[in-house]
Amino acid sequence: MADVKTECRAIVAAALNTFKSQKNIAADQVLADAISVEKPPKPEMGDIGMPLFPFAKLFRAAPPMIAAEVVKIIQADASLSARAAAIGTFLAVGPYVNVKLDKACAAGDLLSRIEKEGASYGMLNADGAAHLAGRRVMVEFSSPNTNKPLHLGHMRNDALGESVSRILKKAGAEVYKVNIINNRGVHICKSMLAYKLFHEANGDTPEKLGMKGDHFVGQCYVEFDKYAKEHPEAQEQAEKMLVEWEQGSDDDDLHKLWRTMNGWAIDGVKETYDRTGVSFDKLYFESETYLKGKEEIMKGLEKGIFFKAEDGSVRIDVTSVTGKGKDGENQEKVLLRKDGTSVYITQDIGTAIFRHSDWAFNQMVYVVASEQNYHFKVLFYILKQLGFDWAERLFHLSYGMVNLPNGRMKSREGTVVDADDLIDSLRDDALSEIKAKGREAEVGDAAAVAEKVALAALHYYLLQITPVKDMVFNPQESLSFNGNTGPYLQYMGARIASILRKAEEGGKSVASAKEAAALLTAGEEWDLIKRLGDYPAVIAKAAENLDASVVAAYLYDVAKLFSKFYQECPILSAGDEKLVSARLFLAQCTLHVLKDAMNLVLVPYLDKM
Repeated sequence: MADVKTECRAIVAAALNTFKSQKNIAADQVLADAISVEKPPKPEMGDIGMPLFPFAKLFRAAPPMIAAEVVKIIQADASLSARAAAIGTFLAVGPYVNVKLDKACAAGDLLSRIEKEGASYGMLNADGAAHLAGRRVMVEFSSPNTNKPLHLGHMRNDALGESVSRILKKAGAEVYKVNIINNRGVHICKSMLAYKLFHEANGDTPEKLGMKGDHFVGQCYVEFDKYAKEHPEAQEQAEKMLVEWEQGSDDDDLHKLWRTMNGWAIDGVKETYDRTGVSFDKLYFESETYLKGKEEIMKGLEKGIFFKAEDGSVRIDVTSVTGKGKDGENQEKVLLRKDGTSVYITQDIGTAIFRHSDWAFNQMVYVVASEQNYHFKVLFYILKQLGFDWAERLFHLSYGMVNLPNGRMKSREGTVVDADDLIDSLRDDALSEIKAKGREAEVGDAAAVAEKVALAALHYYLLQITPVKDMVFNPQESLSFNGNTGPYLQYMGARIASILRKAEEGGKSVASAKEAAALLTAGEEWDLIKRLGDYPAVIAKAAENLDASVVAAYLYDVAKLFSKFYQECPILSAGDEKLVSARLFLAQCTLHVLKDAMNLVLVPYLDKM
């Protein structure tokens, strides 16, 4: 429907400009983009509605009168009348100009486009060009610490980052996915100190203990927290270890232990990435970028951009970004501690510089939780002060926290929901459901199918919510095969696939777009066709807003509309063979769009369930 809506806006805009000339109104031309499109509340009122309230002031007239005049102009103007006739009937309905589409014509255009464009359907705009052609977008996401495994919070980050990257690529952008591995800092030293205290003497390794590497290192981090509660000096010991690490050499024992434990953690995290379908074009490591950050900070100190505080730390005044404090004092951000060691923002400065040098982007998107809103405001400000013009094109895709029904997670206390354990639990529940229904033989590899159902449940639940909102993840709700869930979408895809298989086995033919359009006139068929036609506009909106929930909502709409169509319009038992072929074509188009959109929100497609 995107192309039809664009043309309808253009026709109404042209008529409004004619009306403006007739009334001798001196004002800028009315642009098509200024006209919004809505769905009329009742089918008999039309398929497209364009409210004219925004133009009441310009024309000094009531919107219903403006609507009536616009329709008269369209009917009287030969060019506009011809363009309108190719779409349908334009009529004034109160303050709206509504359009009753010529169903056969509109359906034919939409179905032909899906048939012609194939895998490109959704990418191209009305002019046949990719929506974001020429845009180079770097997307940073995940950013794990090498002191613990990925948890539920990381899963929302990873799902958002991977999904947004796929959506941007679908919209025609060139996308480069990056990940900063936070592999140095005092939190890493805490795990290292715990290892030396509790495991080194025994020669413990993940292999020896039968654990994933990231799980073992995460256990060390929890052990440190327990130890520190009884030994307050432990925090100072960890900080001292960090200073020794930064001042040490690559071949000392401390660096050897650091590399070993980092290797355990990173190998474990990579296993989880492979499992969840997350990938990156390049990994950056904090240990390789923080020195660049320190270098830039020292340059800024010499230029007077930064200053040295009384305690010896290097700082910048960020009041212009954050506002004054509670007592009216200026706000300062520490960039180097008094002992000369780096903080998070130090490495972020160095990493940003390296990245633009490696891959000159038009836009850089940081997918990071809303807890870091302040951090990114300050980071972008500092980079601008350092004179990097590309800092204007940095964007923080902030997302809300994800919690469980029983409360918030805390890494140091070991109360986080481990990502692997969560997926295992969802998989086991899905497998139990398959076995309970006696579907093992039907689905083939039941364990593999259960794994894909688990991933669909997790990813879709995390992505259906607008990123900025906090959310509560409910495992049981996510696994439901009814309602707005990933497994429901998988079920609908498998159902359509089954219909098409049966048709092929029965020797049924599938109509062409032109043949199908003439026969698909039922209300349920028309509603489904119109929604399929919205796919390009949905992709464009999701890409511009960096919001995967737009695609998730669209998927659920399409699935519901197909279900209604299937109930009211029999496919294989339609009777008339031409109608059977036409409805099979519509089912085929629906499956194509479902599969494509499911991939964008990380829901694995299953042809059997």
